[in-house]
Amino acid sequence: MPELPPSTVGPGPGRAGAGAGDPGEYAAVADHLVHDVLAWWLREAPDRNHGGVFTCWDNAGERLLSTDKYTWSQGRWTWLLAGVADAVERGVLPGQGVLDAADLRVLARQSAAFVRTHAVLPDATTAYVTDAVGTPHEPAPGAGLHTSVFADCFAALGLAAWARVGREFRGAEGSDAADAVGPAEVAEAGKLALTLLESAAARVRSGQARTDPYPIHPDFTALSLPMICVGTATEVYAATGAGAAAAIAAEAGGAIAHQLREGDDLRELIPRVPGREDTLLARHRTPGHALECLWFLLHAADTVPGVADALGADALGADGVNGDRAWIPEAALHALRIGWDDEHGGLFRYVDRDGGRPQGRTLEDPYEVLVRETWDTKLWWPHAEALYATRLLAVRFPAYAPELSRWHERLRSYTYGTFPAGRGKEWVQIRSRDGTPLDRTVALPVKDPFHIARALLLQAELLAAPGAAGPRTPNYVERNHQ
Repeated sequence: MPELPPSTVGPGPGRAGAGAGDPGEYAAVADHLVHDVLAWWLREAPDRNHGGVFTCWDNAGERLLSTDKYTWSQGRWTWLLAGVADAVERGVLPGQGVLDAADLRVLARQSAAFVRTHAVLPDATTAYVTDAVGTPHEPAPGAGLHTSVFADCFAALGLAAWARVGREFRGAEGSDAADAVGPAEVAEAGKLALTLLESAAARVRSGQARTDPYPIHPDFTALSLPMICVGTATEVYAATGAGAAAAIAAEAGGAIAHQLREGDDLRELIPRVPGREDTLLARHRTPGHALECLWFLLHAADTVPGVADALGADALGADGVNGDRAWIPEAALHALRIGWDDEHGGLFRYVDRDGGRPQGRTLEDPYEVLVRETWDTKLWWPHAEALYATRLLAVRFPAYAPELSRWHERLRSYTYGTFPAGRGKEWVQIRSRDGTPLDRTVALPVKDPFHIARALLLQAELLAAPGAAGPRTPNYVERNHQ
């Protein structure tokens, strides 16, 4: 188990000091990311023959159970490789004898090519899963190749990240000129990312999006849809500067702010029809989702024209009416309060709108079973997202820094004391309420290569940012339009 990274969040920095982190905290976060999380993934999982990554590992990370490749994970892996390569080259993340930027870019290029060649379908959707060499197959008999708009968006996310960092790539050291990446290849990746994003947003807008692994009940609309749109559109805009991506980000941000938010409460599902407010589907909340969504919105507001206005004047606390009060940090604190397990610590996967076990009338929907049976499990991704969200929001909103900082410390203590598997290893990602490892599938039968590494990378970026830069989101979403 790694040493708990020291923190200086304390009472919270003022605006002048925002973004400047303590060297000890930065070093500890970077060390855990490089020597444990990334070391395990880069040692165990890349497919250097066909591109992409093997993710179908057991919870302990000891047995590869299948060589199938889920597009969802391949897109995420491409994003991660591109982001880490970029951070190493900019000096934000030290290689420490583990990370080689040129090799990371080679892997990112191979993975982007795998997604582009094997997962993207002619109708601007993606296959949900392929075999190891890239042949798509149905996830279930009769389901069709395409079953998830989320897979489409994660493919777009990875391709956009590759387009963003690939433009300066000229091949690994020692390679010949044929390995160099030309402007056309990078432009093609960015164009395809935009095409996938526009297709996904259109299906979300029309209510026709398929949403495996969790089909949404037809009587409801979900936070997850505008959330994936705003997160993907931010990355596509950062890579391409496309006005269409900016418009999608603003539309999705506005939907979250004005349709899926009630005061400080981000709802997971809202009814499309009358008579559903008393149901479990309408009442349940997903605290980890809310926290992840809030930093998506902050990144988008800092990066994409039109998003800050779409969120409303009271989102960022500069409306002159509420002073420093802002609904984004208020919503984060609400999610933390209703989501925390006072008995065992950690964040529940699902809770009722008032906290505790989800309540409400049931509609015989499969997702209800998932909520009821797994609500008190402790999963890797809500804790990884909460660590970054509380760190970022404490820096960005000084008026809320003391309370957010206390939550950050509580989360750090629980998370690092529960999930990491040891030196040179990843996290044991799925736990019971009391922290015991569980052999259970969550979403996909895979070990996720994204949330933990992304959250640690973003924290390293935030802690490494110069204090004089003021309260900003990490450099990677800004540097492309300077």
